Amino acid sequence: MDTPLGRVRVYIASSLDGFIADVHDGIDWLTQPRAEHGPLASGNWAERRADALQYDDFIGDVGCLLMGRRTYDAVSKFEGWPYGDIPVIVATSRTLDDAPATVTTASAPIKNLIAEAHEVAGEKDVYLDGGNLIRQALDADQIDQIIVTQMPTVLGRGHSLFAGADNPRELTVTDVLKFEDGMVQLHLMPVHDVAK
Repeated sequence: MDTPLGRVRVYIASSLDGFIADVHDGIDWLTQPRAEHGPLASGNWAERRADALQYDDFIGDVGCLLMGRRTYDAVSKFEGWPYGDIPVIVATSRTLDDAPATVTTASAPIKNLIAEAHEVAGEKDVYLDGGNLIRQALDADQIDQIIVTQMPTVLGRGHSLFAGADNPRELTVTDVLKFEDGMVQLHLMPVHDVAK
């Protein structure tokens, strides 16, 4: 009997104008202190924040992380490797210098990369990270869920989350969660193309 596959999920933050990194691949703007936004902090905002999917809960379901090379290069500059023992596959044909022992590389079409990540993840989820890979997987109808935390920040320029996708795609909004500091978390499910 075949082992059931986990989901392919995206968990990412973007600016209000849809960028996931600035023009220099920087993501410092994600960690800037944010003030509570006046009256928006009242009412049910605090309650909804507790309902939001936190990163620790998300990563607990992940059996393998498939990320792009540009994302890996940005993350490798962090102080400490943020993914612990989770196996990570970096989509690249270039070698990685001083990569953690949990990191391997692969170069193949997106469906093959996701199949490899599923094999590593077993019944757990595949976490897909990196704008280019996300767009490829969306075009190939390989994503089960997209969680975007939208920051109340306008970058003006940078690396777009969805610009460059080959085909228009419909997404179903399954939840919208509001944060006291102005962030909004969107839970989206791609409408699957039965022809693919």
